Amino acid sequence: MCKKTKYKIPNPRIDKCMIKAIKTLTIIFKHCNFKILACCCGHGKYPMTIVYKLPGGFMPMELFSGKAIPRKRNFYKRDKQGYYYIPEVLNANKTM
Repeated sequence: MCKKTKYKIPNPRIDKCMIKAIKTLTIIFKHCNFKILACCCGHGKYPMTIVYKLPGGFMPMELFSGKAIPRKRNFYKRDKQGYYYIPEVLNANKTM
């Protein structure tokens, strides 16, 4: 988990604490034709998330929760403090 950083513009960079994991998953997923679309460590407030897409036009999925994300982009919503989260993942955790 890393600290939330205040970016002045939308930033596509990977959270520093997730770089090694994303690099490793990218190598593994490449052989399966999966593509990583987005990720966030949650910054201690929300669950860690990695959004990926299967080949063949399937809906994007979140890796840890197994939830389908019914959007092609803009997977994350921002709360009042500026932290990003995926609503489907929060709903999945509430039902567990």
